Amino acid sequence: MIDSPITSMLGIRYPIFQGGMAWIADGRLAAAVSEAGGLGIISAMNAGADHLRGQIRIARSLTDKPFGVNLMLMSPAADEMASVIAEEKIRVVTTGAGSPAKYMSMWKEAGVTVIPVVASVAYAKLMEKAGAAAVIAEGQESGGHIGELTTMALVPQVADAVKIPVIAAGGIADGRGMAAALMLGACGIQMGTRFLVAKECSVHQTYKDMVIGASDAATVTTGRRFGGNVCRSIKNGFTRNFSKAEYAPDATAESVAELGVGALRRAAIEGDKQNGCFLAGQISGMIKEEMTASAILEEVMTGCETILKGAASWVK
Repeated sequence: MIDSPITSMLGIRYPIFQGGMAWIADGRLAAAVSEAGGLGIISAMNAGADHLRGQIRIARSLTDKPFGVNLMLMSPAADEMASVIAEEKIRVVTTGAGSPAKYMSMWKEAGVTVIPVVASVAYAKLMEKAGAAAVIAEGQESGGHIGELTTMALVPQVADAVKIPVIAAGGIADGRGMAAALMLGACGIQMGTRFLVAKECSVHQTYKDMVIGASDAATVTTGRRFGGNVCRSIKNGFTRNFSKAEYAPDATAESVAELGVGALRRAAIEGDKQNGCFLAGQISGMIKEEMTASAILEEVMTGCETILKGAASWVK
């Protein structure tokens, strides 16, 4: 059994978070991960307070274990969803795309543990100063919106820079990745793509099949020309068309942003293989089958513990 500050802080069995993937991380998936011993996380997306409250109720009907909500702070509905998180007394909130500082007091009064996602040392230090209980240091190997640093470079630098616990994310899919993250100074890990193919995940089967059929070179980043919106996804017709339009002579930041509207929904809900944006991490090539959330957690933890117990064999 791995003893981690994160497990005691949150009351969970395993120091493994499930990523808050938009259009994917719903109440059912979050409940399955939490019931199996990890920390399931519901994505608040842009769907508004009623949708979020409904997913929270679904999760609570399926588990009495702690679970969290991921809030993208750039969402137009961020204020109302932040209030729902406090009203429902959610155990954990993870945040991205902005600073949660203005919600900190409200959340802390409600007993909510705040754990922002960070992509740099500077931002990790800022979040610690703002009162975050821990941070998720996410490398650019991950799916979705990404920063510039890799997980291998980011995690140890963040761990050295802050006194609060650090969760490693990006490019982690098995026990080997978890063991490496712990050796870099992390207290736990977050996985998104690996849980995307959990049997309890309701994402379209085409999405799962694309991840399972992916190779090591299956993903690509788009959105670099104008900065601030770099995304990693599986190569398909959408990414090819996006890249072509992004670098057209008459392209603007606004016109490029418009290209992505509705693309994730087309992937996750409709399974549109050509026109959907299938966000996924570089570890997609390591994933070969659907498994239950419980089996994923057990496999990762067992693999990690086996590697760590055998570490002495490397030292002569």
